Amino acid sequence: MDAIVAEPRPAAVTEPRPKLGLRAMVIEDEPDLAEVIADYLQRSGFDVEISGDGAAAVAAAHRLPPDVVVLDLGLPSLDGVEVCRQLRTFSDAYVVMVTARADEVDTLVGLSVGADDYLTKPFSPRELIARIEAMLRRPRAGTVNASGMPLPGERRIDELVIDPQGREVSLAGTPIALTRTEFDLLDVLSRRPGMVFSRDQLLSELWGPGWVGDAHVVDVHIASLRRKLGDTAAERRYIRTIRGIGYRMGDGRSQR
Repeated sequence: MDAIVAEPRPAAVTEPRPKLGLRAMVIEDEPDLAEVIADYLQRSGFDVEISGDGAAAVAAAHRLPPDVVVLDLGLPSLDGVEVCRQLRTFSDAYVVMVTARADEVDTLVGLSVGADDYLTKPFSPRELIARIEAMLRRPRAGTVNASGMPLPGERRIDELVIDPQGREVSLAGTPIALTRTEFDLLDVLSRRPGMVFSRDQLLSELWGPGWVGDAHVVDVHIASLRRKLGDTAAERRYIRTIRGIGYRMGDGRSQR
């Protein structure tokens, strides 16, 4: 990981959200690493708040809603998994989870904690910033299509209803809560039911062609979507795996 000398941080912001720039929260109990990440974020134009405690970080996020959260898995009072779950009850901030071991990513996949991306220590702060900037650059799905024209309205696939304009999803009349990334992924897949998307195509659609990182993150969000949509291993009603290629939404015949 790049080593830099962190400059002293200004006092915590207590004013309303600034008119310019975005707010980032670094939730990390290693002070030196937290300062390095914060310094890189500040250089990229973010207002930054650091917290080394899980419960305190959740309280701070209520007080000063962040746009981006860099979240360590191992924290005192509340671990990163529980912090992310609590954040998702009131925040749609982009969350990048930082883990100490590569095998923990598989655990996080199984838990479906709602993070948008994952990084394993040690990592380059430049890579972290590149991933965050790629997420923030991507167009909000459901607004316009590739030609700049508005997308069609409500989409129905069996009992699943997707409203791209309102960014709402319901299943058999029951609202389904999705993260920003989960909704964007569902939006891309549902635009063209029956079309098979490779992982690289989905990454390009959501994060742009300049995205860097592990394509495995697509599987994380697909697994989470499937759980929320009630897809089981025995019956894939909505998101289907095309072995060796990627994923598709249904079979293209059930949309109306």
